[in-house]
Amino acid sequence: MLNDRQQASRRGFFNQFALASAAIAVGTGGWVFRPKWANAALGPIKIGVAADLTGPLGFGGGAQANVARMIVKQINDSGGLLGRPVELYVEDTASNEAVGVANVRKLIQRDKVDMVIGGITSSLRNALKDVIVSKGKTIYIYPEFYEGKECTPYLYCSGPTPSQQTDNLIPWLIKNGGKRFALTGANYIWPHTLNAHVRKLIEKWGGEVVQEEYFPLDQVDFSSTVNRVVSNKVNVVFNTVIPPGTGPLFKQLYQAGFNKDGGRLACVFSDELQFALNQPEEIEGLATSLDYFQAVAQDDPISRKIQTEYDKQFPNKQMFAAGGGATGVYRGLKLWEAAVREAGTVERDPVAAALDHAKIAEGPGGPAEMVPGKRHCKMNMYIAVAKGGKFEILDRSVGLVDPREC
Repeated sequence: MLNDRQQASRRGFFNQFALASAAIAVGTGGWVFRPKWANAALGPIKIGVAADLTGPLGFGGGAQANVARMIVKQINDSGGLLGRPVELYVEDTASNEAVGVANVRKLIQRDKVDMVIGGITSSLRNALKDVIVSKGKTIYIYPEFYEGKECTPYLYCSGPTPSQQTDNLIPWLIKNGGKRFALTGANYIWPHTLNAHVRKLIEKWGGEVVQEEYFPLDQVDFSSTVNRVVSNKVNVVFNTVIPPGTGPLFKQLYQAGFNKDGGRLACVFSDELQFALNQPEEIEGLATSLDYFQAVAQDDPISRKIQTEYDKQFPNKQMFAAGGGATGVYRGLKLWEAAVREAGTVERDPVAAALDHAKIAEGPGGPAEMVPGKRHCKMNMYIAVAKGGKFEILDRSVGLVDPREC
């Protein structure tokens, strides 16, 4: 049973998809988006999206579903895939593992989708992968940046890994921030695993971790931590506290004078959405590293085309940004499409064999390719800094960056 807030969110989500295709409700939390010519003789190819449409991560899940809708529309407008229409089946995981598992079972057992994409947290990925890959015998693409170490057959990762995000960022921070680091994180798998990698990099490049703390997911008072940051003369706060705590932590650091005194904030999930959580002056100089920022579109015509098309189809809705996995959905679906075209079928094993070396020449932030045998993507990476209410790109990779996983 959906409460009033969830019902309003669901209505808003439905309205986003009121475009050229028919949208049909298929039970609580589920939608199928069907092109007008879906009665093709060969029958449709079915893509399943498992996304956090409601719950605390709805800002990212909604954008993931929007991107999937945009790509499926492009495929159908150009004649379909293997001459067949593509149908999109969307289920809400509600930022909850139990809800996610129950709804993804519908995608596998009831809708019989040919692949599943989506998810933000690693806990959700871990909960879904057995249902999709082992029991469902279906390909699963996980689109979010994450802590690495996911090496399950038939599970492909299209977002950045710790190596891609931090191998260049940490020496940049030491050069442009200082050597004394505080690691502040939420108390779950991603911050702990990422920070283990970050600590090694800090020490490799001559820095030191003088403070490391982890907090409950709902913590918003960081006064004692901020006092220790100041007293320990920390140069860089490398943050993995997630919303709702991120905004208050950065605000409290700003109020304590950390930024004014030359301190540098760093947070590898911060993208343009961060400005909804903090005033620009509170995060001025914040450094981050992702596979895409909207500033990339200023110089890259392909990224600009993708960004413009998304904004046109979904005006004033969830933002197309890297932090919530929207770019990973785009990359993952286009790589899967390329694999299906090469394989000439949607059967799992032939598609997996083609996906193992799939490449795309165009995508948000640039081209991408799967590393053979690794089930992770090479991609361009960017270091950006918050300046005057937007992110300015200060460094970009030379060539595609290897994920160094599996």
